[in-house]
Amino acid sequence: MMKFLIMMIFMMPLCFLKNMFWLVQMFLFIMMFMFMNLTMSLYNISNLSYMFGCDMISFGLILLSIWICSLMLMASENLFKLKFFMTFFLFNIIFLLIMLYMTFSVMNLFMFYLFFEGSLIPTLLLIMGWGYQPERIQAGLYLLFYTLFASLPLLLGIFFIFNKENYIMIYFLKFLNINFYLLYISMIMAFLVKMPMYFVHLWLPKAHVEAPVSGSMILAGIMLKLGGYGLLRIMVFLQMVGLKFNFIWVVISLLGGFYVSLNCFCQVDIKSLIAYSSVAHMSLVIGGIMTMSYWGFMGSYILMIGHGLCSSGMFCLANINYERFHSRSLFINKGMMNFIPSMSLWWFLLMSSNMAAPPSLNLMGEIMLINSLVSWCWISMIFLMLISFFSAGYSLYLYSYTQHGKYYYGIYSFYSGVSREYLMLLLHWLPLNILVLKIDYSMIWF
Repeated sequence: MMKFLIMMIFMMPLCFLKNMFWLVQMFLFIMMFMFMNLTMSLYNISNLSYMFGCDMISFGLILLSIWICSLMLMASENLFKLKFFMTFFLFNIIFLLIMLYMTFSVMNLFMFYLFFEGSLIPTLLLIMGWGYQPERIQAGLYLLFYTLFASLPLLLGIFFIFNKENYIMIYFLKFLNINFYLLYISMIMAFLVKMPMYFVHLWLPKAHVEAPVSGSMILAGIMLKLGGYGLLRIMVFLQMVGLKFNFIWVVISLLGGFYVSLNCFCQVDIKSLIAYSSVAHMSLVIGGIMTMSYWGFMGSYILMIGHGLCSSGMFCLANINYERFHSRSLFINKGMMNFIPSMSLWWFLLMSSNMAAPPSLNLMGEIMLINSLVSWCWISMIFLMLISFFSAGYSLYLYSYTQHGKYYYGIYSFYSGVSREYLMLLLHWLPLNILVLKIDYSMIWF
């Protein structure tokens, strides 16, 4: 695992040389394929080096991180053209990738906390440095304070476990079974805010709307998954207290997911709509993890990977429109089929994946989550039906609103899709729908 870390650290000086934008991206792709070919143990943590290791949960999420980061560079060609603090932008993304890589691969709970919080800083810089509107500073503060406020109890909880047990290695925590209510709340809250759970989700739409396309991609693709990853890791030793209190989070998630789905229909900003749809999907993931069943864990993991690719692709599409129209309003982004008919196909493909149509990973994950939640309590079936129905509803609403209708007469110049954009969308959509064929890897590690 150290070799990839060293590789990323040595990519940092490249960022400051001239015309290295695409070379860095190529290196990221090469690293992706090198990482993909690692020999993995299905049942244990493998590739151990110093305090880093990798099991099947980490493996999928690290792959996703490297993939999304390389696609972020592909989506940000505008910065390259305008030479808009490009070297620092590259450096920022490599630094963010290092933080994410270490978060997912580290085996010590305290180091996990350190990098979990460390990944906040480059994201904040992305939003505040390359965002579009003056409100980006407020959005950055929302992101910072929501996340930090909930994270301090997590740190204290980790110290408490270390004081009590004298070890905080993630692998050995499965031998613990802690029954402290306050510890449970303090450990879990940071991850629920990061997911985000309904009631603590307000930072997410703000951050998405103000972030540049790369910021939105990393937020939707990876940052929300940090919460899910943390929950998967700590739920293992909070079983006793979890069985008593988990129903609270499941209820909040199901009700919140339903309410946020309705909220999606009220949005007039494309990015805001996609951001709220992320909250609805993540509420299912929280519900699945909180059932503490095999199906729930599997389904939440698969839906996290699927949603990371799908949501990131949809933010790319929104940005493609934004580069043409310089607006994200649904009232102006109309009749796109007249201008870029081939892009309408990509809108359709990604929207269908978003509403969990086969053969996407989202469908697989949602089937498993529905299975776990209905077997946990049959009443949840009602809200699951509503969430699934409305997710199809707002996906179709967004698709038909942007692609059909009379186009805006204020447009005075326009250019159609370029090959870079089509490649970028293909690289989002292909793994999302091809990985279903290897679903067994996501099923047998537990």
